[in-house]
Amino acid sequence: MIILIVEDEKKIASFVKRGLKEEGYAVDVAYDGEKGLNLAESNSYDLIILDIMLPQKDGLTVCKSLRKVKVTTPVLMLTAKDTVEDKVNGLDSGADDYLIKPFAFEELLARVRALLRRGRPLSPEKLMVADLILDPVTHQVKRGGKIIQLTYTEYRLLSYLMSNANRVLTRTMIEDHVWGYDYFEEFSNIIDVYIRYLRKKIDEGFNKKLIHTIRGKGYIIKE
Repeated sequence: MIILIVEDEKKIASFVKRGLKEEGYAVDVAYDGEKGLNLAESNSYDLIILDIMLPQKDGLTVCKSLRKVKVTTPVLMLTAKDTVEDKVNGLDSGADDYLIKPFAFEELLARVRALLRRGRPLSPEKLMVADLILDPVTHQVKRGGKIIQLTYTEYRLLSYLMSNANRVLTRTMIEDHVWGYDYFEEFSNIIDVYIRYLRKKIDEGFNKKLIHTIRGKGYIIKE
């Protein structure tokens, strides 16, 4: 499951991200409302943890904008404001739950689990590109009926590509989504390395190649 954190306090964002990753979740982070809105609109998340007081766009505006374009991802709002009016405004903007700072990580985790149970279908649809199948429940990947063993990062990269099948994904988009932009050093070739790993496992031995390089732009998976 993939969670987006939109929080401008980097210490809080780092703390929550680390805790969620230790629980087995994949996590993206944005430090302002504009970036968070762009990520939430262009990617498929299972949950969004959204601070209210943000630069560029505040959390209430972000949440309203997402609901306006029919993004139904559950939203857990974080805020230092604790009046009844503040809570009502947050929930009226389209948020599903509301957590006041400071909070214990255990409580946040309990809220996350509850929202994921409520917001995620019991049997999410499998991702398919030609004869390549990815099951998001079991994390099993098959091509031509053959089970393909992937590492965590390979699976995350493949899932992102397949979730955006027939769409060119830039290197920046892949870096940000799969690793997080704060991970990278300038001129890192880690994307090329992992694309090569995937091609060896996904395309090698098959006549039809699914993973393609679009020169000067990025990568795409398509039939």
